[in-house]
Amino acid sequence: MTKVLYIFGTRPEAIKMAPLILRMKRSTSFEVKVCVTGQHRTMLDQVLKFFNINPDYDLSLMKTNQTLSGITSDSIKGISRILSSQYDPDLIIVQGDTTTALAGALSGFYFKKKIVHIEAGLRSHNKYSPFPEEMNRVLITKLADLHFAPTRQAYDNLLREGVEPHSVFNVGNTVIDALFLGLKTLRTTDQADIRNKFPFLSNGARAILVTGHRRENFGAPFENICYALKEIVEKNEAVHIIYPVHLNPHVMEPVKRILGNSERIHLTEPLDYPYLIWLLNRSYLIVTDSGGIQEEAPALGKPVIVMRDVTERMEGVAAGTSVLVGTNREKIFSKCQQLLTDQSEYQRMAKSVNPYGDGNSCRRITAILQTKYRTKDVVQI
Repeated sequence: MTKVLYIFGTRPEAIKMAPLILRMKRSTSFEVKVCVTGQHRTMLDQVLKFFNINPDYDLSLMKTNQTLSGITSDSIKGISRILSSQYDPDLIIVQGDTTTALAGALSGFYFKKKIVHIEAGLRSHNKYSPFPEEMNRVLITKLADLHFAPTRQAYDNLLREGVEPHSVFNVGNTVIDALFLGLKTLRTTDQADIRNKFPFLSNGARAILVTGHRRENFGAPFENICYALKEIVEKNEAVHIIYPVHLNPHVMEPVKRILGNSERIHLTEPLDYPYLIWLLNRSYLIVTDSGGIQEEAPALGKPVIVMRDVTERMEGVAAGTSVLVGTNREKIFSKCQQLLTDQSEYQRMAKSVNPYGDGNSCRRITAILQTKYRTKDVVQI
């Protein structure tokens, strides 16, 4: 049996790891342990509860006024304590490009463990955008032994960088697995609580879901975003904007100052995962700087307006499911207005093929790991 340690600390990581953890826990090929750093405490716990995942190790590193260097050093110290005296895994699995993922990969390297990188190969080719994620994932690539790319473009990026082809696999993105699993769960439960949370949507109103939290957008760019959103509702009486506001003070301050008293702009706390995917499915279009939502929304046929100048997820732009507008107030407003008034443009984006996966990524990853480590699998249904 192959011993596996998952390491993650943020809500997006938890969402993308959850279906893979659950699948591998059902397998007799793997002994699975989960370590969370708590980089995003409250938002992380929401996801763990929804997917019924109980961490074996919780570093609880969340504190006020955290610095990137502080998160990195505290994570490495905590993970190293586990690896030195509590658990001796064959594999360490990290996901994406967070500071926790880098710390997990680096800690594993120090202990000469095999590193598996989920969602490998994304590149913006600008080391400061997104910051610090671009350099995090580049460094993780250097440390990883197996690379599971979510798209052909990410796969090709790794080969161009000289990564050994036998260690790279194009498997799709596990976020689609999580989305389909979450929606399946919602269909079997009473959704009254969710609908009651958004009563203003009961009359058929057009909903725009907004998420924004990127560090490179702090300051004036976030103010531009907020003024664009305010203009959208002022010019469109049937539109409601729902904005789950990230807990970072650099996000909360301008959002609440500019949008706090705006009619038909609904500022909420970060939403539990089932509420978020329900809103994704209910919304007319999405305005975001989030990486995961750029992948999830196209699977539901929702056009995505990306508030970034560059994105490592260019597959969606190329496929026509998303469009880059940066943080320019006029560009954000104009594209939203076009999609609200031009049905041909809306349908063009909504019906474009989702390039990010088919919901079977976790099955592929599990099968590859079984083959690599020569384990015979029995999956418990």
